[in-house]
Amino acid sequence: MWDYTDKVLDHFRNPRNVGVIEAADGVGQVGSLACGDALKLMFKLDARKERIAEIKFQTFGCASAIASSSALTEMVKGMTLAQAAQVTNKDIADYLGGLPEQKMHCSVLGREALEAAIANYSTGKTDKKILEGKVICTCFGVTEEEIERVTRENKLISVDQVTNYCKAGGGCGNCRKDIEKIVERVRVQREASTASAAKPRRLTTLQKIQLIQATMDREIRPMLKKDGGDVELIDVLDNRVIISFRGMCAHCQSAEVTMKDVVQAKLREFVGEDLQVEEDKA
Repeated sequence: MWDYTDKVLDHFRNPRNVGVIEAADGVGQVGSLACGDALKLMFKLDARKERIAEIKFQTFGCASAIASSSALTEMVKGMTLAQAAQVTNKDIADYLGGLPEQKMHCSVLGREALEAAIANYSTGKTDKKILEGKVICTCFGVTEEEIERVTRENKLISVDQVTNYCKAGGGCGNCRKDIEKIVERVRVQREASTASAAKPRRLTTLQKIQLIQATMDREIRPMLKKDGGDVELIDVLDNRVIISFRGMCAHCQSAEVTMKDVVQAKLREFVGEDLQVEEDKA
């Protein structure tokens, strides 16, 4: 018997926002019945197309899958899409007071479904999950990018933990050595980042620009590209970072929110807390 928190049991026994939204603005579908868990998430925005006004889900899975889906819908209702895109699987698990480690993949499933729904709204493309990058686990169709992301966000240190979070390595096992290499690479990056943070130093202008560009390439651009958008670094003037949106982001009504809640937030996290991001209007 799994050791579930009272909040998990409440959301399992009394799931919120179950159902279907007719003419939904965004629909995301991830997982499969063959793998044991499947989730369909749909949302409708408010009249100004700024915030999530209604969100519902249908899921096939265990108590953790149902509870995670229910919790996620409660968490993001009322958020802008940019804010919702920042919700991690750890946020879902924390909202529920924790999940058994062997069930953490259910929270990842919820986060992936939300991302797919947002991408569907932004691009109009299929609501089915599209694999991007090198597939590491062929049994469950998990890419290198997905493994690296769950490892980094949840500070995982073993292959077994990765399996618990995204099922990679839980089938034939042939990919476990590749997963181990990814876990080790992320560990080294994390330790280097921690050591750098422990020794604050003044960056030269060139170092600041290089760090900003690296952060945008690693943390920001992949997120925007999933929705058909992109961002380009135009200039850095002291603590002012001038950017220009590309693709779908260039015409998005939520560009201002994306600039502050995504671009500026990530640059402040990884580069400097005093950075101010501005959009090039020229």
